[in-house]
Amino acid sequence: MTTAKQDAGRIAFLGAGKMATALAAGFLRGGLVAPDAIVAADPHPASREAFAARTSARATESNLSAIDGADIVFLAVKPQMMSTVLQEISAQIHPRQLVVSIAAGVPLSRLQGGLASGIRVIRVMPNTPCLVSEGASAYSLGDAASAADGELVERLLSTSGRVHRVPESLLDAVTGLSGSGPAFAYQVIEALSDGGVRMGLPRALATELAAQTLLGAARMVLDTGKHPGELKDEVTSPGGTTIAGLHALEAGGLRAALIDAVVAATTRSLELGRGA
Repeated sequence: MTTAKQDAGRIAFLGAGKMATALAAGFLRGGLVAPDAIVAADPHPASREAFAARTSARATESNLSAIDGADIVFLAVKPQMMSTVLQEISAQIHPRQLVVSIAAGVPLSRLQGGLASGIRVIRVMPNTPCLVSEGASAYSLGDAASAADGELVERLLSTSGRVHRVPESLLDAVTGLSGSGPAFAYQVIEALSDGGVRMGLPRALATELAAQTLLGAARMVLDTGKHPGELKDEVTSPGGTTIAGLHALEAGGLRAALIDAVVAATTRSLELGRGA
C-alpha cells in the first residue's frame, strides 16, 4: 500500500534559496514526501547548509547529481541563470521527469526550448509567505504536461497556501501582484508602524499592531468573501477617525502608488522573460 509520504515521488531542487526551502518545508509539513526523498543543489555552501538545516534533506553542489533519480525537478534559480542551468541538465532530463520552474518571468517557451522535445514542464509563481504556510501561488501547464501533472503540482503547492491554475498570459501579472506584493505589504506595515511611533507608541508595539491589523484585514477579505470596499465602509463612520485617515491616504496617492507598483513589477517580469 502506498503511503502519503511516497505520494509525490523524489523531488530535486536546483537552487536552495529561501523559496526552494519554503516549498520543501511545506511538502514535508503536508506529508507528501519524506526528507530522504528531497535533495537540493546549490553552488553556495551557506544556502546548502540553510536548506539542510530547515528540511533535514540532503544538499549537494552538483545539479546533475541532484536530478539523478528525481521524479520532479524544481528549477529554483535566478532568471538570469536559467539558460546556463538548462544547457547543463538538458541531456540528463528524461521524459518521465516533471520539470517545474519557479523562476520569475521565464516563459514556458524558453523552458521547453532549452530541454528535449516532449519534456513535461510547468511554470509556477509562488511567493515568500509560503514560509509560513500563507503563500499565494499560480501555475501554468506546458505543452506536454498533463492534467494529472497539474494536479500533482497543485497538491504540492497547497501545502504552503493557496494555489490557482491560470493561463500563462496571466503569470507575469501574478508575479507583479502576489510575487512582489509581500514587499509592498511590508512597506505598508513599516509605514503604519512609523505612524504609530510618530504618535507616541513604542516601536515594537507599533509594528506588532500594524502587522496584526493587515493580517486580520486580509483574513476578513478571504473568510467573508466581501469586497474590500464593503469591509472598508463597515469601519468608516460619518465624521469619524477612519474617514479622516482615508482622506489622507487619498491625498497621498496610496491607491495609485500601489497600482503603479504592480504594473512596474509586471513589466519587469516581462523584461526578464525576454532576457533583459
